[in-house]
Amino acid sequence: MKALHFGAGNIGRGFIGLILSRAGYNVVFSDVNQELVKALEQRGEYTVELANEAKDLETVTGVSAIDGTNLDTVAQNVAEAELITTAVGVNILKHIAPGIAKGLTSRLGTGDVFQPLHIIACENAIGASTQLKEHVYGLLDERTRLLADQYVYFPDSAVDRIVPIQHHEDPLHVQVEPFYEWVVDRSQMASAFKPVEGVMYVDDLEPYIERKLFTVNTGHCIAAYIGYVNGFDTIQKAIADEKVKSIVYGALQETGAVLVKRFGFNADDHQLYIAKILERFVNPHLTDEVTRVGRSPLRKLSPNDRLVRPALQAYEYGTETTHLAMGMAAACKFDISEDPEAVELQTTIQQKGIEAALSQYTSMDESHPVLKQAVAHYQQLQK
Repeated sequence: MKALHFGAGNIGRGFIGLILSRAGYNVVFSDVNQELVKALEQRGEYTVELANEAKDLETVTGVSAIDGTNLDTVAQNVAEAELITTAVGVNILKHIAPGIAKGLTSRLGTGDVFQPLHIIACENAIGASTQLKEHVYGLLDERTRLLADQYVYFPDSAVDRIVPIQHHEDPLHVQVEPFYEWVVDRSQMASAFKPVEGVMYVDDLEPYIERKLFTVNTGHCIAAYIGYVNGFDTIQKAIADEKVKSIVYGALQETGAVLVKRFGFNADDHQLYIAKILERFVNPHLTDEVTRVGRSPLRKLSPNDRLVRPALQAYEYGTETTHLAMGMAAACKFDISEDPEAVELQTTIQQKGIEAALSQYTSMDESHPVLKQAVAHYQQLQK
């Protein structure tokens, strides 16, 4: 069995590629990083280390790689694959769409009896596979689109595994936390799909993806932003500080109230879930930098992402938004010159002021109570 995976980075190798290899797939990585592509091609394997006391090590074999900039090679592999996955970042999906579209055109242009193909975007975003489908379909002719409607499926998924920035002599070696969760929407798949061992399939993905996004991702980024403004360089050091931890915990109580109301999660069970997430953040065997977790603040401040979306829902329910607003304020203090989004955010704040900048990126009106709350916290941070 052949799986084509876009993105040979740490998440691609340490999470998705690992699971697919365990399930019996020969994994072909497509990436634009020529160093990674060359190393994978030469060695055909790499090692994954668990961030636990034993430092358990697993060798992933039967892998290869292709140059993601070579459209013809990408298309050929799309035409041949039995499963396609991605872990490139949601903003990069549009850049891999041309290769997928060309491959589907070739695959569906043979006149043969077509086997169903599943394309799963494993990104930290709601509806990432659906977004990828829109990018791909925009590049297909009408005949291919009609065939794709019958034979190509883009099930959305929720993925969860902490993979920090790596500093290893071996460029292919990757360290990951022991915990992982990969959930796929079964209702968007072919009726006779081949399940992948290690993947959970559900009929309604929304509760799972929002629980993960509003707990893991919300908590992680608030720990990064509050940790950053308090001078901490890693998530582990930040969460060890009682002030930072209390703000993160408060934010997860606010998102938890939303999740319990929206999806009917058992409140006590959700408190256990929050406790589990906080335990993962303080894993002593991981070193996760706040600059990695906090990167791309404009995306994290966007209206459908981990800060604004739960805050607006909490406001609609009449529940607290104080700590989520603190997270938004701290995100506006994230001043990292190597991060283009952070640079843009700081420039916009300087040019337009904090109210207009927050309104621009969150799509909230400047008079919205949540935005005003965030502005008040920002002004406190300025002092």
